[in-house]
Amino acid sequence: MSDARPSIPELDLLKGFADRQSGPFAPGFELFYPARREITWFGPDPDRARLDQLIPFATAGGPDSVYALWRCDDRAELGTLPVVFFGGDGDLSVDARGLRELFELLTVIEDGDAGLVPARREYLDWVRRTFGLTPPGDPAAIVRAAMLEYGPSFAEWVMEFSPEELVDDLLDQLDTMAGKR
Repeated sequence: MSDARPSIPELDLLKGFADRQSGPFAPGFELFYPARREITWFGPDPDRARLDQLIPFATAGGPDSVYALWRCDDRAELGTLPVVFFGGDGDLSVDARGLRELFELLTVIEDGDAGLVPARREYLDWVRRTFGLTPPGDPAAIVRAAMLEYGPSFAEWVMEFSPEELVDDLLDQLDTMAGKR
């Protein structure tokens, strides 16, 4: 990976918020930005030039499950890049069309998880004040829109340097969402 870590205003703001909290604000979500972390999903000897197209910034449910921004183009506003998920058990998805959509998704919590996130109320207040965001009425619609917009090109990109079977579940999800199954 290159040595220069880009500054991303949305993540800088989230980091400032997270640093003031005494506990997690979303289940399984742990911000490590601006520190670096390798994505182990690609195995022990990944193509470094390819990995430079990813900006990992948080774990999601475990140390080997990572959220990253995917540099699918050369846009200047990095916070508007798609948010991709690499699961520790091989999962792969495009979860949001940018950081603000991910921040919306992080407002959603399962009924049994409320005790695991002591800073949830603070996060809800912060994300509303900072970005004008509230919990989405249909979180699955956010993920579906991201998958349909970026999923095909993301799958193609991953298959350029990974075996197709690593992308099979993503391709199946895309077929289902597009009504092909």
